[in-house]
Amino acid sequence: MNKEVISTKKAPGAIGPYSQAIKAGDFIYTSGQLPINPKSNELVEDIKNATAQCIENVKAILEEAGTSMDKVVKTLVFLKDLNDFSDMNEVYASYFKENPPARSCIEISKLPKDAIVEIEVVALI
Repeated sequence: MNKEVISTKKAPGAIGPYSQAIKAGDFIYTSGQLPINPKSNELVEDIKNATAQCIENVKAILEEAGTSMDKVVKTLVFLKDLNDFSDMNEVYASYFKENPPARSCIEISKLPKDAIVEIEVVALI
């Protein structure tokens, strides 16, 4: 199986030795997306807008790979504070209105750049 690196300027660049996403077989695997606005390079710090920014970054990567949000089969959400779950969930649900993907959500003590949320996905091509 071949793998292909997926990269777009419409999402923040990697801040380490990793790719924004990898296309392998019939799947796209995104790296975790922080709530960084790719135009300003600023970190979004309130949970609702931060969740939206993470998902918009994921969406841009998926579109670059030739797929879309409706092809997402699995998500993984990292929250700095699980008390933000309901606010994150409200925004998240607005992106996955029908047939939502499988999801895991975990609280983590610290994220890169001290972000409050990070989201990664696996999607079909």
